[in-house]
This record gives sequence, structure tokens and C-alpha cells, in this order.
Amino acid sequence: MAISLADLKRVKSADAPRFLIYGPEKIGKSTLANEFPASVFLQIEEGTGMLELNTFGKLLSFQDVMDAIASLYQEEHQFKTVVVDSATALQTLVYAETCERGDDKGNKKTRIEDFGYGKGYQYALSVWQEFMEGIMALRRDRGMTVILIAHSKIERFDDPETVSYSRYEIDLHEKARDLLKREVDVVLLLKSDVAIKNEEQGFNKSRARADGGRTVWMHASSRPAYAAGNRYDIPERLMYDRGKGFAALAPFLPGGERPSAPEPVEPEAVAEHKTGNGKRKAA
Repeated sequence: MAISLADLKRVKSADAPRFLIYGPEKIGKSTLANEFPASVFLQIEEGTGMLELNTFGKLLSFQDVMDAIASLYQEEHQFKTVVVDSATALQTLVYAETCERGDDKGNKKTRIEDFGYGKGYQYALSVWQEFMEGIMALRRDRGMTVILIAHSKIERFDDPETVSYSRYEIDLHEKARDLLKREVDVVLLLKSDVAIKNEEQGFNKSRARADGGRTVWMHASSRPAYAAGNRYDIPERLMYDRGKGFAALAPFLPGGERPSAPEPVEPEAVAEHKTGNGKRKAA
């Protein structure tokens, strides 16, 4: 078929977004995911607390996860968002499935390291790809938003242009991490700010003390201290108020009414002070 300039079209993607949300424990990752429209959870670990959510119950094997995906693909339902909670816990199921399948000769293994020379992680990557094909089919053919939740870890980063430093990273093996980051549209880090305060101890001595902030931020652009990024021009960071996280993100997602000049809120602009009933309010 001949192609000409007359075939050019100006298009804009209207596909449902794909998120990878990660951060420290109990920061609000599942809570944020549950704010998305008509969500259903593929629950692979405990930790939802008092959240009221739609779930298949705890999935105990890789096949359970794939069966849940198949039911969402084949059966009629009104769900609009599928949440995998969490990809970090799913990695254990992926490794178990990889060991059960074995190597090229069908030799099963007890542990992922038993394949030798890092081959187990390469075999595991094909299992990860099966999962991603299934979960992305829900987005492609059923129009569902995809949210992958993961834990964070502090990892040494060797930068060839400067000295090594530590940064927040997604708690997955690097092969799986790279695959998931390539597939999603938004990598979002949830974390609170940390302020360093100097305390005088007398005798001309002082001590640095970390003071955790009460404000949680959704970081959507990568920085040396953490991995993040997005394809939707989401501001570098947005404040996360529980119950209002999706509303803050929605204007930047496909189909949303984007504000004319979005500006991230700087921490200096957030004055936290107590009212009589103990609630926080912004100045």
C-alpha cells in the first residue's frame, strides 16, 4: 500500500492511562488508587487496612492473577480501573512460576538463583511479559485504567558524570522494573517531605535531626533523588490530600479539562497550623 503525505492525520491519544505508583509503606498508595473511578483490586498482599474496595480476595499464585485478569477481560462488568496491589508482591509469584516452569530443558528449580549466572531473572522476564500483555489487554480492549502499586527502596545510583548517591527506586529487580516503567504512562512517587533541623546541645555542639513533614506529595517528574515521570504534562509534584488525589490528577489525563496554567504548589506556600478542632488548613 502506497503512503503519501495526504494520509497524515493529527491525532491525540484518548486511551486510558497506565500508572505505576510507588512509595514507602503506609504513605497512601492503595488509598490513592482506590480513588480512581470504579476500581477493582488484584490483591496480592495484605495492607489495605480499613479501605472499602472491590477485590477477588488475596491471590496466591501467578495463575490466580492471570485468571482474575481473564475474568475481567471476558465477563461483563462496570469496572473502569484495575489495580495490582502490589507489583512488589507479584514478583514473588512470578519467581515461583518461573521456577515451576524450569529452564529450556524443563528442569524445575527451587529458587530463582538456582538457574545460575542471572539466567533466572531473564526467564522471569518472559513471565512478567505474559502478565503485562494480560493487564494491558484490559486497557486496550476494555478501556480500563491500569494502576500498578509498588513499594520503594533506597538504592545506590552510580552516575558516570558525578559521584554516586542514594535515591528512591521501585522495589523490583531491575529487569522487571525497566519493563514496567517502559509500559506505563505515569511513574508516580508518593512521599512526604523531610526537613533537617539543627538542635543545639550546648558546649558549641549541635545535632542534625530529620523531621518528617505532614504533607504528602505526588512526584511526577524524575530528579536525582528519585525516579518518576509522565507523558501527560502533570506538574513536577502535586499535593496529595486523601480523597482528592484523583481529582488533582484528572485534569491532566485523557479526557480531562486541563487548567490553562498549572503550577505545582511549593512547600513554602503550605502553612500548616492547627484549628480548634485539630484539623490542618492551608494559608
